[in-house]
Amino acid sequence: MIPLSEPTFGGNEAVYLEQCLVGGYVSSVGPFVDSFERQFAAWVGSHHAVACASGTAALHVALQIAGAAPGRLVAVSDFTFIASVNAVHYTGADLLLVDSEPRTWNMNTELLRDRVVRRAARGHRLPDLVEIVHVLGHPADIEPLLELRERFGIRIIEDAAESLGASWHDGRLAGTVGDLACFSFNGNKIITTGSGGMITTNDATYAARAKHLTTQAKVPASSYLHDEVGYNYRLSNLSAALGIAQLEQLADRIGRKRQIALRYAEQLEGLPLTLPPHATWANPTYWLYSVLLDEAAPENVVARLSSAKVEARRVWRPVHLQPPYATAERLLGSVAEAIHARGLSLPSSSHLTAEQQRRVSAELGSALAVQN
Repeated sequence: MIPLSEPTFGGNEAVYLEQCLVGGYVSSVGPFVDSFERQFAAWVGSHHAVACASGTAALHVALQIAGAAPGRLVAVSDFTFIASVNAVHYTGADLLLVDSEPRTWNMNTELLRDRVVRRAARGHRLPDLVEIVHVLGHPADIEPLLELRERFGIRIIEDAAESLGASWHDGRLAGTVGDLACFSFNGNKIITTGSGGMITTNDATYAARAKHLTTQAKVPASSYLHDEVGYNYRLSNLSAALGIAQLEQLADRIGRKRQIALRYAEQLEGLPLTLPPHATWANPTYWLYSVLLDEAAPENVVARLSSAKVEARRVWRPVHLQPPYATAERLLGSVAEAIHARGLSLPSSSHLTAEQQRRVSAELGSALAVQN
């Protein structure tokens, strides 16, 4: 079986993990945690980074710090993995689900900007925050959100879980323009700590509060005094050791992902499908190389590929079609529905070989020929 996306290990992982075991630092206390935070912040170009137990934990804390709470309204992408929205729900805030735009499959930020301006003119409720998700390795169109922040004070949380290393053409990396940003190091991401996440911010107060909340809100140098409700959300030293070894290989991983994308573009030419988004102003990383089928049913193609020992996956169901969020307020939704109806993710592991990729493309062509 050629897997969809599995971790790649080829550096100092074993060396650093052994140092943890020999030193006895295996929990959330240890030198690798602080080092991972410093190195990660430097890599993405942020002033501060706080390591968390998962990407979802990072989102939960970042949203809370930014003001998400009961009575507040958070606009979030409708086309995203459900964790992006679950994190909002944890805070008790209300949801505004925003449809995608076809260029990038990300939130239609122009639609949101125009609707907010219209609401403001009428004295209607405005979002207090926007959680913008950079889906599948492609950065979102961020400029309309920066306008909203400037005009109305709407804070921006970037969910860059899938887009570490992706950038805009002016050199800004995904996860560096919001008030806070969050990353995931799940096993299928471009680098992994097994399970883990990171909050980044340029605000020292936000960073200190994030570290406080993720360590059970324990007051430093106190005898177990906790001044508010906190969370057991810190990353372990073992995971951080793994993360540092992976971070050392990140530039190479990004290059490999882009090379895989170039090969797919060549091999899939002429098939009845649309290649993944690549806006002229963006440098995507193609975390999961995902296409839109012209006519074939994705679930049938997934089944045929599986029988040929190739793992593929349909893209997410829009959040407004998920039972827990069926009644959430939303701005349109037809583009997200169309992406779900036609979208298919192909094997994208960083160590995918050229021969494996040729096999994937050939099997996909055969599956589409049968369907059509």
